[in-house]
Amino acid sequence: MATLTIRNLDARVKQQLRRRAAEHQNSMEEEVRQILSDVLSREPSPEENLAERIHTRFAAVGGIDLPPPDRTDLPREPGF
Repeated sequence: MATLTIRNLDARVKQQLRRRAAEHQNSMEEEVRQILSDVLSREPSPEENLAERIHTRFAAVGGIDLPPPDRTDLPREPGF
């Protein structure tokens, strides 16, 4: 098991952590372990690409399916 030391923690953050730990009847150390585990377990899997993550996020609110753009047109020159 690894040990982690956190230096220069803002006093306000430390107080919030102390309160949160007390609410959950945990030590501050256990509360930090729980927070890190919760946050890191929500990370997307490396196999999932950005497009899939965007699609998944907006599918929950109805999403929208757009036809793929026609790629036969050549790019236009910019008009300066």
